[in-house]
Amino acid sequence: MGVRKRQTAERLKEEKKSIAFAKLNNCPTSPRKMRLVADIIRGKKVEDALNILKFSSKEAAGRLDKLVLSAVANWQAKNEEGDVADAGLFIKEIRVDGGTMLKRLRPAPQGRAHRIRKRSNHVTLVLGESNTEKN
Repeated sequence: MGVRKRQTAERLKEEKKSIAFAKLNNCPTSPRKMRLVADIIRGKKVEDALNILKFSSKEAAGRLDKLVLSAVANWQAKNEEGDVADAGLFIKEIRVDGGTMLKRLRPAPQGRAHRIRKRSNHVTLVLGESNTEKN
C-alpha cells in the first residue's frame, strides 16, 4: 500500500470513529410507511425522538425506537467517558431505502392471477453531537 493511500485510509478511519450509526436491514414494512415516521424524527434530539416514537400509533415507530436506542448504545461504546445527556445527541441523518421484494401471486377472477409485491426496506440512522441547542 502506498503512503498516500495509507494516510487517506487512516484519516477516514479516524473520521468514522466519531460517527455513531445503526442500520436496520430487510425490515418487512414498505419504505413509504417507514418514511412517514422517519420524516417526523429527522433532526430532532434523541430524547424528543424517543418520546415521539413511544406515543406514535404507527407500527414502524416501534422498529425505529429500537434503532435509535441501538445507535445511542453504539455511541456509548465509542465514547466510554462521554455522557449521553451532556453530549446533546440528535438525529443527524435518517435514510430509508427500498429493500428486497417478495413477489407472490393472488388468485383473481376468470382464472387470472394478480401479482402481490411484499416490500421491505433498509434504514440507516446517523447520530450527531452538538453541545449547543438544536431544535
